[in-house]
Amino acid sequence: MFIDLLFIFFYSLVSLFFIRKVAKQLQLVDCPDHRKCHEKATPIAGGLALCIILSNILYTRPELIAHNNLLLVSIIVLTIIGTLDDKFELNIFVRLLTQILLAVGFIYHSDFQINYLGNLFGFGEVRLHWLSGTITIAAILGAMNAFNMIDGLNGLLGLLSVVTFSSLAVLFAFSGELKLAYFSIIIVVAIIPYICMNLGFLGRKRTVFMGDAGSMMIGFIAVWLLLCASQGTQDTNFHTISPVTVLWLIALPLMDMTATITRRLRKGKSPFHCDQEHIHFILKSLGYSDNKTLMTITALATLFALIGIVSEIIHLPDAIMFYGFLCCFSVYFYTLIRLQRYASKRKDTEPSIDEIS
Repeated sequence: MFIDLLFIFFYSLVSLFFIRKVAKQLQLVDCPDHRKCHEKATPIAGGLALCIILSNILYTRPELIAHNNLLLVSIIVLTIIGTLDDKFELNIFVRLLTQILLAVGFIYHSDFQINYLGNLFGFGEVRLHWLSGTITIAAILGAMNAFNMIDGLNGLLGLLSVVTFSSLAVLFAFSGELKLAYFSIIIVVAIIPYICMNLGFLGRKRTVFMGDAGSMMIGFIAVWLLLCASQGTQDTNFHTISPVTVLWLIALPLMDMTATITRRLRKGKSPFHCDQEHIHFILKSLGYSDNKTLMTITALATLFALIGIVSEIIHLPDAIMFYGFLCCFSVYFYTLIRLQRYASKRKDTEPSIDEIS
């Protein structure tokens, strides 16, 4: 297994170097603007490289995950649409339509749906019945866009992905689902070279971005594995983890997306309106450096994931985990509002260049 993972690591690294050059030739680059912090056009190679690696794994190791052909087709479609979006900035409704069609295809061709939520409220098990299809589509769209929206700082998407997939690997291994645990580890190993290049560890001139192709694919694979873990199949009805544990494993991207969309709607803006109200922008406006912002958010996401893992292992009641998550989200949302107001006041009181001169 170690040799396989070592091969995947170097395969990912070589793919990134190669696709980075191709992306530059095709002008598949992310150019700086008023919302972005980087200073030069950066190749968008991460999603394409990850797609190549995972496609090869799914094709050659079909035993690792159920419905591997469906997952293979799905990530290829997402990569194509995401790459076109990175290149031409597709209309948001084209992207949403693609995501909805993929979600419908996922439900139609597999036996995974959100049918069971556990004893979520403390009054008995919650079954969705005829609502399961709609809730599943909403969950898939939510996960894809949560990971897509959090990708606004070098290293952030990669590290949060590592937190989620590492947590899944631990829980799969703990429950005896070794193939799914190994597949989760493969994803982590494939992402590590991207993190190194994204953070400039191999030289600033070799920096690459993941792009919408990669962020949507990561979100889709994450929700696929989370459904495998929390819902089981129609044949076995075996649940590796409680459905509420899912919330803790992707807590940070989910909280940030929900809080951001809520604030936009309260201001009368579109939920897809681009702004600088994500957690990483707010922390940076408070004077945090990129590295301090990255470490703070990653530490918070790791804490949430650890709560989910420990709660699952000790079999903490679903209701306690759910109400605890709602409390954490409320604190997160309130804290972000306060920090944003403080950052705005701080910006307003800072002297301008003209005043200083």
